[in-house]
Amino acid sequence: MWQAIVSIEDRRFFKHWGLDPVRNLKAILVNIMAMGIEEGASTLTQQLARQLYMEQSLQKTFSRKIREQITAVEIERTYTKREILDIYLNYMNYGHGSYGVHAAAKFYFGKDARKLNIQECAMLAGLLQRPASLSPYVNRERARRRRDLVLDAMHKMEYISDEQYTAARDSELGVLSEKPMKSSGIAPYFIEHIRQELGKRYGMDLYKAGLKIYTTLDTRAQYFAEKLSKKQIALVQKRKNRELMKDLEELGKIITPGIQQQLGMSLTKLARDTVLVDSVLTSRIPIQMALISIEPKTGHILAMIGGRDFKKYKFNRATQAQRQPGSAFKPFLYTAVIDNNYSPTLELLNQPVVVFLENGQRWSPHNYGETMGGLTSIREGLMRSLNLISVRLIQEITNPIVVLDYAKKMGITTDIPAVDAIALGAGSVIPIEITSAYSAFANQGVRMEPISIIRVEDQFGNILEDNIPQGNEVLRKSTAFIMADMLKSVLTGGTGARSRWLYKFYRPAGGKTGTTNDYTDAWFVGFTPQIATGVWFGFDNPAIQLGDGQTGTAVALPLWAPYMKAAHDTLGLPKEDFIMPEGVVRKKICKESKQLATPECPSPYEEIFMVDFAPDKNCELHGTTQLRSKRRRRIR
Repeated sequence: MWQAIVSIEDRRFFKHWGLDPVRNLKAILVNIMAMGIEEGASTLTQQLARQLYMEQSLQKTFSRKIREQITAVEIERTYTKREILDIYLNYMNYGHGSYGVHAAAKFYFGKDARKLNIQECAMLAGLLQRPASLSPYVNRERARRRRDLVLDAMHKMEYISDEQYTAARDSELGVLSEKPMKSSGIAPYFIEHIRQELGKRYGMDLYKAGLKIYTTLDTRAQYFAEKLSKKQIALVQKRKNRELMKDLEELGKIITPGIQQQLGMSLTKLARDTVLVDSVLTSRIPIQMALISIEPKTGHILAMIGGRDFKKYKFNRATQAQRQPGSAFKPFLYTAVIDNNYSPTLELLNQPVVVFLENGQRWSPHNYGETMGGLTSIREGLMRSLNLISVRLIQEITNPIVVLDYAKKMGITTDIPAVDAIALGAGSVIPIEITSAYSAFANQGVRMEPISIIRVEDQFGNILEDNIPQGNEVLRKSTAFIMADMLKSVLTGGTGARSRWLYKFYRPAGGKTGTTNDYTDAWFVGFTPQIATGVWFGFDNPAIQLGDGQTGTAVALPLWAPYMKAAHDTLGLPKEDFIMPEGVVRKKICKESKQLATPECPSPYEEIFMVDFAPDKNCELHGTTQLRSKRRRRIR
């Protein structure tokens, strides 16, 4: 390979010291006559200097040429000829995003560089002059002529014999029959996220400087995220397709007359061909999703999925999409209440209320399933995701500005209106941000900034950046623990209970479902002490609905729970519970009076409180009988 390159690019490579005076003189004469830079005299070392240290987009100028020459001389003084060739082979551009001969051998021939034959080496060497236009996938005949020119140069340099020259020249190019698609590999959305982050800091050096990038991704967690996501995407898409097939009017809005004409079938006939309709609908209205998994104690991103197929849909919904959270926003409301010294036993009427929207319109929200009731504790309100309790909280106990302040403090950066409707998820959030915010509940009130890059080293092992976890205490430990405990109720007996009895995820965990109006967005965001994960499903076009009954429980939880179980088990994480801090106490209380339970109380249960606000009186509803019997004993 190095013989092919030396033959065509710099025959005097082993005789010069970075510059070739003979070639320089010839180039100077040609350029003077042309009144500009028409011919270069770049040696291999100068080309390497340009590739490693010069901005490729710069125009050819005399000052740039001078700098290039000075750099080439310094390279020659620092490295041996063999080392220069090694660096050259590993960093030059061979086209189609292939930097280095190993990447090029894989791309063009599907083999390791060690197994290249003479004609393959010649073809790759020929690409270096103009990788874009000399590519065999751009112009096969031009690539062959250039390869033959390299073989002729190798023959004249006596690197190959007459027989080798003839055999190589008469051979086919041998490239793969079709231009290979760049493999997106595991975690393509995460890799692109990394590329965008580092591209801002290192520019083209990201591709050609031999950087070693150490990331937070755990491939075991990512594997299960991708495997389970594909399964759930297919299921949700099929549900939507079947729903549309039952409604010809709605189906006709998507499979328009023009499409029907192309397919040569009427809409009625199409509706009977489930396989064809599935294919057409999936291409026209593809269900999308996002999954982001974070380690609460460090902020390390363990897994990331930004859509159903990176090759088709490059937009990363995990880090870029802004979607309405629905009830997944409620924990911020409850946090504002708990942090201001209210207890989970606080009771409000589960009765209709009126909400004023941002545009001044009146809105009467209702609970899912139209349920209502009397006095209801806020623990039960969160557990059952009762909208009426949430609205009364924001109207009677706190206010939108306070709730919004807590959301911002916990890491939400999107523009959310400070209106009563935020109690039900008005506004939009980004999946990575709301998942990171929830992680503070799992980490004793400390939110760690999500990070994806641990360390970056250059080709010589020098550390360019070393990212340590950065966190902020956004909540009191007591508030975080009480919220984590209340959100545990969602999984044990609320809207997330399927995670237990259906998906067998029994670790201590908390979380919240989220469903927006008309079933446009479906969420589940939840956490254990070791992993916080957010899942979102919806369509890129928010005008398209998931379908009746497609709630966060039905759509997002069936991915969240199996993923969390698989991730914890595969990573070998021990079972951990949330640590109760000082300042929080657990008391057995009466379900009716919310005072300390006595032996007479019919329904005692345990609840947690801030120490200073825990009940200190025995139940007055069920303690009378006990008090009378004590008096009788004294009289006797």
